[in-house]
Parts: sequence; C-alpha cells; structure tokens
Amino acid sequence: MPRASAIMLGSSVASVALATVCLAQTIPDQALDQIGAVAAAPDYETSDIIVTGTRITRPDYELPNPIQSFGAAQIDQSGKTNITDFLTQTPALIGSSDSNANAGSNAGIGTTGINLLNLRNLGTNRTLVLVNGRRHVAAVPGGADVDVNTIPVDLIDRVDIVTGGASAIYGADAVTGVVNFVLKRNFDGITARAQAGISERGDAGKRFASITVGRNFVGDTGNIALNYEYSKEDRLDSQRRTRNLSRNRTTFQNNPDDPDDDPNVPDNIPLTDVRFFDSARGGGIDSDFDGVPDFNFDGSPWDPGRFAPPFFQQGGSGTPRADYIGDLLPSIERHSVNALGHVSITPAVNFFVEGKYVHTKSFSISQPTFDFSVLIQPDNPYLPASLRDIAIANEGVLVNRDNFDLGTRGEDITRRTIRSVVGFDGKVTDHARFEVSYVHGETKVNNNQLGNRFNDRFYSAVDAVVNPATGAVTCRSNLDPTALPGQPFANPGITNFGSFTPGPNSGCVSLNLFGEGSPSPAAVAFVTTTSTARSRLTQHVLSGSISGDFGELFALPGGPVSFAIGAEYRREASRSTPAPEDTAGFTFNNVLSPSRGHFDVKEIFAELNAPLLKHVPFADELAFGAAIRFSDYSTIGRTTTWKVDARWSPIPDISFRGTYAEAVRAPNIGELFNPANQTFQFINDPCDIANINNGAPSRTANCAALLTAAGADPVTFVDPNSASVAGNQAGNTDLIEETAKTKTVGIVLRPRFLPGLSASIDGYDIKLANAITTVTAQRLSELCVDQATLDNQFCPGLTRAVGGATPGRITNFTLIPQNVADFRTRGIDLNLNYRFTIGDIGTFNLRAVGGYLDRLTFIGSPGATPTNERNQSLTTNGGAAPKWLVNLDATWTNGPLTVNYGLNYFGRTLRFERTTSGGDPDYVDPQYFYIKPRWEHDVQVSVDAGDRFTFYVGANNVFDQQPDFASLFYPVSGVGRFIYAGAKVQISSN
Repeated sequence: MPRASAIMLGSSVASVALATVCLAQTIPDQALDQIGAVAAAPDYETSDIIVTGTRITRPDYELPNPIQSFGAAQIDQSGKTNITDFLTQTPALIGSSDSNANAGSNAGIGTTGINLLNLRNLGTNRTLVLVNGRRHVAAVPGGADVDVNTIPVDLIDRVDIVTGGASAIYGADAVTGVVNFVLKRNFDGITARAQAGISERGDAGKRFASITVGRNFVGDTGNIALNYEYSKEDRLDSQRRTRNLSRNRTTFQNNPDDPDDDPNVPDNIPLTDVRFFDSARGGGIDSDFDGVPDFNFDGSPWDPGRFAPPFFQQGGSGTPRADYIGDLLPSIERHSVNALGHVSITPAVNFFVEGKYVHTKSFSISQPTFDFSVLIQPDNPYLPASLRDIAIANEGVLVNRDNFDLGTRGEDITRRTIRSVVGFDGKVTDHARFEVSYVHGETKVNNNQLGNRFNDRFYSAVDAVVNPATGAVTCRSNLDPTALPGQPFANPGITNFGSFTPGPNSGCVSLNLFGEGSPSPAAVAFVTTTSTARSRLTQHVLSGSISGDFGELFALPGGPVSFAIGAEYRREASRSTPAPEDTAGFTFNNVLSPSRGHFDVKEIFAELNAPLLKHVPFADELAFGAAIRFSDYSTIGRTTTWKVDARWSPIPDISFRGTYAEAVRAPNIGELFNPANQTFQFINDPCDIANINNGAPSRTANCAALLTAAGADPVTFVDPNSASVAGNQAGNTDLIEETAKTKTVGIVLRPRFLPGLSASIDGYDIKLANAITTVTAQRLSELCVDQATLDNQFCPGLTRAVGGATPGRITNFTLIPQNVADFRTRGIDLNLNYRFTIGDIGTFNLRAVGGYLDRLTFIGSPGATPTNERNQSLTTNGGAAPKWLVNLDATWTNGPLTVNYGLNYFGRTLRFERTTSGGDPDYVDPQYFYIKPRWEHDVQVSVDAGDRFTFYVGANNVFDQQPDFASLFYPVSGVGRFIYAGAKVQISSN
C-alpha cells in the first residue's frame, strides 16, 4: 500500500545526409570495414558469418535491417560496469528501466534492482533480448522481460540492436526489435579485471571483478572457457546527509495564490519544503474528527504552514513529501559464473554448450506504513496530559501518522538464474549447414518484504490501558479477549483479524503512537513482520534449422539463392506464491493471491535471400529477401508474421536498404492469467477544479455529469484523497495478439576515397495496433472523462462515492489488460565510424550514434485523441523521449597510451505532458515548460604496462552536471561526478 509520493520519416534525406558527418554508428574495432554485426552461431570453415537479424550465412555488410553495434572496447572505455547504464545512452534504448527506476518509491512490487531494456519506448515486454541469438529466461513473474544484470559484462564481445522484421526471424516479443548480446568465443588464456569507483560525494560506490580462463584443445578444434564475475553497487539513500532532500527538494505544486484559476497567474509553481497536510512522523492529532490535525503529538498546536492544494502544505508540522522517496539507487550484489565450450566431433559435426548461474541480491527501502484516523480511547495511558481533557470530551482523539519508527518498508530480493544451452551444428553438404539446440532457463525469486505490519496486532497494540491488577500498561485485548480492535475510523478495507489470539497469553505489547521513536522495540517486534514471497519462472526452447544456398542446383546473376528453414518449440511457465499472511489479508501489504500459468508454442519459419545482380553497371549489388513464421500458441491459436527486404548498391561506395514487416506479440502469462489482486495507486482526480482544464475538450462536461450523479458540485469539487486508493488488478483471458507494421529505409556509405569511414542513415516507422495495455489508475481516470462520452470501456473501471461526507470521491478501481491501444513511432538513426592514423601522432577512432524522433504517439482506445509523447521527459512507458540524441565517442591511441572521450547529449524536453498543459496556457510559467538538455562528458585514460597489464582511470559526468532543479535523476543521473580506477591482466588470449 503506497502513499502518494510526488516523485512524480519526416525530415528530408538531404538534411539528414549532411548530419551524418557528426552523427553515426558505433562499430567494434575489429569490424570497422563492415556495417552490421556478428551473431552467435559458429562457422568454422567459411569467412561468411551469421548476422543478428537473419539466420542466413552472409557477409554482415549485406544486412538489409538497420543495426547499431557496440563492441567490448567501447563498453570498457565507458567505465560503466552496469550494461544498462551504457545502453540507455543510445537513441533506441533511452527509455529502458535502469536501477533508479527500480529503487525506493519508484520500484513496483518485486522489481527492486532489475534492469530492463525498452526498445523505441514501446515497452519492455515488446523488446526481445537474446544471448548468442537465442532466447533467455525472464526475470519478472508472468512476463518475458530479461534482467540484463544477468549478462556477464566481461564476456560481451558485442551488443547488436536491430529494428524491424525481427519477429519473423526470432518469434514473438520482437515487435519493436531485438537486442542480442554476443559473447566471446575461442578464448585461450587467462584475463582478469578489477574496477572500483565512487561518486564525488562519497557515495554510490561500485566494485567489479572478473576472471576468465580458457583453453583450446583437440588440435584447436575445441575450446572451453570459464568466467566468474562479481559486482556490487551501493544503495543511495535520499536522506543521506550529503543529499538530504526533506527540506530542499523542489516540486511543482498547484499554486496556492491561484484558487480561482486566474488566466494571468500560473496554475503550478515550484515550491520547497512541501509536506502532507494531514499527517506527521510523530503523529498529528485530530480532536474534532474532521480529518485535519489540530495538535502535534505533544499537545502543541498543529502548524498548517501554507496550504498547497489539493492536499499539501509548505512548511509546518506535516511529514515532508521527500521523506517518502526512499532510496535513489538500490543495493545490487551479483555473483555470475559462466561456461562456454565447443568441440568438433567429426569434420562435419560440432558440439557446443553454454551454462550460467547468476546469484543476485537487491535491497532497497521505500516508504513506511501510515495510518489515518486511528482512534485513541480516553483511557489510553499514552495520551499526553494536555490532550486528555479533549479526548474525554470527544470520546477519544484520532491520530494520523507516518510510522517511520516501525521500520521503513522495502525489499530484500534474492534472484537465482540458471541457463543452459546444448546443441550440435555442422555441414549437411558443401552448400548447407544445420543447427539443433536446446535451451533451458530458470529464475527463482525470494522476495523478503521488509517492514510489513500485522494490522490486527497493530490496532490491538495501540488500544492500550492500565492493568488495574498490576498498574502496568497493557493491551486492552489482553484483559478482555472480546475487545477486538474495531477501529471505527480506521481503514475500512481492513476486515481480517486472525494473526494472533487475544487474551492473557496473546503476546500483545502495547504501542505508544505519540512521538517519533515512542514505540518500544518489543511493541515494534509484535506488530511488524518480514513477509516472503516466492516466484519461479521456467523456459524450454527446442529448435532446429538448416541454412545454406541452392548453388548446387542453380544461381541467379548475382549469385546463388540463400535460404534458412527451421522449427521451434517453446514452453514458458510462471508461478508466484505470496506470503500467507498477505494472502489472508492480515497485513498492511496488498492482499495478493497465488498465480500461475503457462503456454507453449510450436513454430516453423523460413527465410530467403535472392541476389539478383552483382558487379554490373548501376548494380554492384541488388538483392531481395523475405522471411515468414507460422506459430501455433496454446493460448491464442495461430499467428503469422513475415517480412520482405531489399538492398541495392549502384556502386560499391553506397547502398540503399529497406524492410517491411508485419509482426505479432502474443499476450504473456501475467496478462492472461493473473488473478485479481489488490493494488494501491495514487490518483490525482481529473475532475478536481485544478485539473478540469488540463485534458480533452470533453472533460468538463463528462466530469460535470459524473459528479452531479454522485451528489457533488462540479464547480467546487476538490479531490479529498490525500493517499493512495485501493483497487484491483487482474489478467484477461480474452486477449488476442497485438500486431505491428514496421518499415525501415536506409543508406549505407563506405566511400573508397576515404578508407576507414562507414556511415549509415536509417528511418523507421512502427505502427502497433490492438496493443495490450493495462493503464494506471491515474490514466484510467483520465481516459474515462477524456473520451467523447462516458459510454466507454474505461469508466466502468472506476467507482465514485455517491452521497455521504465526500461525494464524488474515487473509492475503487479495476485494472485489466485490453487490446485497445495503438502506438506509433517514427524517427531516424544516424551512424558514423571513422578510423585513421596520423603519422607518429597516433591512431584516432571517431564513433557516433544519433537519433531524431519524429513521432511517438499513444491512443488509449479506438477513436480517442492521440497522446503525443515526443520530446517529453516521461512517456507512457517510462523513460525519456527527446527529439534529438547524440552519443559521441573519440579514442586516441599512441603506443601504450589510450585516451577516450565520450559525450552523451539530448535536447531539452517538456516538463509536463501535452495532455496536461497543452490546453491550459497558464498551467505553468513559460520558463518552466522545458527541462534542460543533457550534456554528460566522460573521460578515461589507460596505459599498457608491457604485454600483460593495463591500468586505467576515468570519470563519468566530468563536469558534474546536476539533475533539473525539480528532478532527482533527470536529465542526468543524480549520482553526479563519478570517479573510478581499474586494472586488467592478460596472460594470453586469441
């Protein structure tokens, strides 16, 4: 139960071509003369390779799909030992979920410490993550999201990012594309690396160590390699002395001086020291039962500060909103063991194997428990003397309290990931190869949810009396077992009592709510608990394919037709078991039910590449390709996905490429089978008078109809909810597949007159229809009133109070996934790599990748007004969506010395969503419309000491750019300047 936390191909080709001089693709040093990237499947007897995005063996510069590739050297030179921190600097993956997104109050249940990739800002569940071209078991129960923390950083040879047509090659979940982690092969020798770093402020430390041992054998036809990695990332507490945000935190609030929405006065202004108006860490005492404290816990008058609508105050006695932030970064400790091996059994057959075990511990704290209107009886001995007469006159007082002294809630999660791959590949004929493989993956999750509370024990413990026989303070239920803790003003959703048996031997220890730190350790131990939830995900993938060409039979003028055909069987299963006390509803946690589900899918696929012309006038190369995949799911039935592509090089220096694909994504286990579970979400009511002008033109009339029917006055309605609202969230077995149509078109430049230069420009356009989406409660409330009429699929999911003390108040909501959304994104990727040597000065390598986002829209339901998320700081799926992004990387090498400089830039972005501020010109002062751009500079210097040792030092965010004044981790990390040092030793290596 969380409390509200307030951490709240359009351009012309000509202009794009000019930009490629400085915006471009990063390509590994060993492949500077190629556009594309090597994938995993081994080929022991041919110079051709398998490229990510195809199963056909071909030189990788023939790839028709746009691809971004980042090599091991560039990852090392970034100084980042968390691979997500590196990848989120690229345009395609800027919306990914990093450690900050899964820490403190940002983290959802069970997500603490995981890192998820989000390709094109269309959702982590639509990004297929592969290792060596094969699937990887998920980390999130019910989903297909891979925790990239399980990928061994020092074993990465290259990371390939492919957009367009990937579903026909790799299957579902790749509707936006593929991120393929290609691991090193044929490692012979020993290498070790150690690195440590810390922020300039003495926190957010990171340690990393890795050792790899490999050996060739059987006449170099076999190889085995073992790798062990250890990494530790320290948690970053928002209340740390050097970063204490309680009073200095700035947030945008409704303007206290604009109660009548004067068009000449900004509706929202930045304020510091913003607090909850109705509760305090030591308790706010409500003596007249109106929901607002009148006294502090010691009987002194409550200081209301300056009211900041709808339910905050600036200054005064309330709890600072910033106290609810929790951690800015989680603690993550990872042990990873990987084994890779292959051997030639015969000249035509090779055996290969992969194995991994990853043990990850993640820890983060977020929010405390909190209570409103806890009734304290007049005979409670803990009542301060100054409040006793008031309590007697009113038959008690009410306490509103933020219970930090009962232990802040958090998660201590252990994840164990096991993955194994075994298979054979080799020759069928001189023109055909085969591969058969089996992948098994398993993720086990133990989630220790800290700071949980037994509600029945809590209310019994605060109902304290004096034992007349002994004069000692005790629980009333110890003396009278029938005195159940029936708090008439407590949370009405709390109805389950049964974690203990009232009576003299119940163990109940009285609890003092008056003043922070007043509860005794014994009382805290009685009312709190650590609840443990367990999950298990499994994956089985059996696949086989044959690839080659028809050269033995016929050939086109451009060469033989290449092909790949194959079949695959996959089974995914997920099971989650909440803590029994949570399932029974005894605790402060959400009431959760066990969930389980599985599906299997049988698939066949085929791919062709037809080289029509080669080395003729106006066609140095002309080729067409196609791929198709037929799938049969146990859940939704049969689907088809396909793509066509073309590549034309009029001369060797320039190539044009393009693809068109239709892809599908089947609903995952959670979307289909999750039972109805309790959830709590904060809702800023769109019908509040402060929000009525911030939505679609239909909002005013729809809100008036809703509120009038509930008995509220729409002209004066103010949202009375100051905390999160209870609701339910469940799966939907009626879901069908979602469909994406992807187009890409691009140019590859490899001028012969400038050796070492490679550049590419690629446009992409993705339309996603029947998208499966589960909107947040906030979005549900907005979609309900922003449709043309109230007769829509969203309004039935909300319940408002009719009559009573707070008519019109949202009291409940129901969230289910639906095939109702449409997504559309369109943009351009610009890539360049240039390597050259200047005499004795040294070798220079200039690499860049840039992106221009032309469109990113979300349509919540058929016929609804599109939501434009382009150039916003936060999108529907999280992350950023800047219009321009550039990542530059320059390396200079001279003998043993290497100096690397990196720049990560994206332009300014809108602070508020267009749907919020677009129709309200005075929503905020114009100077606050935009958040400043990101300018993050990184530097690393390394020195080779002989043939075996390398020492390096570096700094990320060299100029210590800080987040925007009203943000914590945007547009740059809140860590600030980060300094690190490391060393490598390499005894021998191929």
